[in-house]
Amino acid sequence: MPVDTEQLKALRSSTGAGILDCKRALEESDGDLKKAIGLLRERGLAEAARKAGRQTVEGLVHCYLHHDGRLGVMVELSCETDFVARTEEFRELADEICMHIAMCAPQYLTPQQVPESVTEEERRIYRVRAQQEGKPEKVIDKIVEGRLRKFFSEVCLLQQPWVKDDKVTIEQLVKRTIAKVGENIQVRRFVRFRIGEDAQAANA
Repeated sequence: MPVDTEQLKALRSSTGAGILDCKRALEESDGDLKKAIGLLRERGLAEAARKAGRQTVEGLVHCYLHHDGRLGVMVELSCETDFVARTEEFRELADEICMHIAMCAPQYLTPQQVPESVTEEERRIYRVRAQQEGKPEKVIDKIVEGRLRKFFSEVCLLQQPWVKDDKVTIEQLVKRTIAKVGENIQVRRFVRFRIGEDAQAANA
């Protein structure tokens, strides 16, 4: 069946995939936009996973300064080649991440960066809370781990829902760009400064 032009535009806008990939996904899904999005996201994540181990030695340091001069963010975003570092897609990703950090104030880059003492204290608090709520002992461990995952999604940059679309995490946003440019991309570190507050910094 012929591919609808409006569907093609919508699919490209939603996934950031190339036009030929979008056309193929729409053909394979018989014009079902939701299925086509699923196909492209699956393929994009698989492609990103294959590239994840590749060395990233190029990139850029991107900065954001709020209009009142009281809030600033710096992010180091790395990729494999200088060519990709100069692309519009890569720079747009760096800008989106800076803006997100400015608004959402993450404390860490990944859950692995959270100090064990902090993680264990959160577990203890969630366990006590679950017991006080009268939850059955056999399900408390699952409740604790679920609440811990929510905690990570609140304080870890890559786990946070993107401020522009809470159905997409920052990690997924990075993987979308990996699928577009065909290279591994990593957020190396960031720092967020706000007047009157201690700087919030995280390194890979």
